[in-house]
Amino acid sequence: MKRKQLIGRIVYHVVIMGFAYVMIYPILWMFFASFKDNMEIFADASKLWPEHFDFGNYARGWAGFSGYTFGTFFKNSAVISVISTAATVFSSAIIAYGFARVKFKFQKFWFAVMISTMMLPIQIIMVPQFIIFHKLNMVGTILPVVLPHFFGVPFFIFLMMQFIQGVPRDLDEAAKIDGCSKYAIFYKIILPLMKPALVTATIFQFYWKWDDFLGPLLYLNKPEKYTATLALRLFADPGSTVPWGEMLSMATLSIVPIVLIFLIFQKYLVEGISTSGLKG
Repeated sequence: MKRKQLIGRIVYHVVIMGFAYVMIYPILWMFFASFKDNMEIFADASKLWPEHFDFGNYARGWAGFSGYTFGTFFKNSAVISVISTAATVFSSAIIAYGFARVKFKFQKFWFAVMISTMMLPIQIIMVPQFIIFHKLNMVGTILPVVLPHFFGVPFFIFLMMQFIQGVPRDLDEAAKIDGCSKYAIFYKIILPLMKPALVTATIFQFYWKWDDFLGPLLYLNKPEKYTATLALRLFADPGSTVPWGEMLSMATLSIVPIVLIFLIFQKYLVEGISTSGLKG
C-alpha cells in the first residue's frame, strides 16, 4: 500500500471516530453520571469517569413513586408500544396495498389527502382529538394513546407503497390465474415480500411510542398507568432537590429496549430503507 493511501485511511478513520465520539458522548455522559451523586455530577460536568461507582442510584430510582416501581412504568410503556406498533404496521400495510394495487374512485384525491396529513403539526389535531376522546369517556385509559394507530400512519403508508410498487405485477397476475383474490394476494404474495419494510416500520414506530411523552401526558392521569417517560418527569420536582443520579439511572435503563431492538433488526432496517426509494 502506498504511503499516501495509508495516510488517507488513517485520517479517514480518525475523523470518523471523532464524529462517532461526538454523537455517542451524551449517552456515555448519562451512563457514567448515573453512578454519581448530585454534587459530583455538576462539580465537573465534562468529567466522565466517576470517583466511585454508586449503584444505589439504580435501587433508589427503581423504587419509583406513590408505591409504584419503575417495573410498573416500564410495563405500561411496553404494553402501549407493542399494541401501537402492531396496529400501525398492520393497518399501514393494508392501506398501502390498497393505494398501490387496487383501483377505486378518486384514488388520487384520497392519496393527496393522506399525504397532506403528513404536513399537519400534531398541535393542530391535539385539541379536537382530546375533545372527542373526552366525550367518549376514554381519557384516563390507554385507548386514546393506542386507538389512532389502528387507522395507519401516513409516513409508513407511503414507505410501504414505495416497496409494494417495486414488486412485479406479474406475481399478482400469476396469483389471479391460480384463483387468488385480492386479499389472498396481499396475505400470501405481497405481505411476505414486505418483510424489510415491515421491520423498518416496526423499529421506528416502537421507538417513537416508547419515547412518546406528549400523548401519555395528555390522556393518562393516574400513576399506575404512567409510562416510563412520564415517570422520569416526576423526578424533576421544583419544590425539592432533583435526584439527578436516580433520574439518569432510570433514563439509562429506559433506552435499553430501544437499543436491543435496533441491534437485532438493524440489517432489515437498512434493507427496508434502501429498497423503499428513501435513499439518502
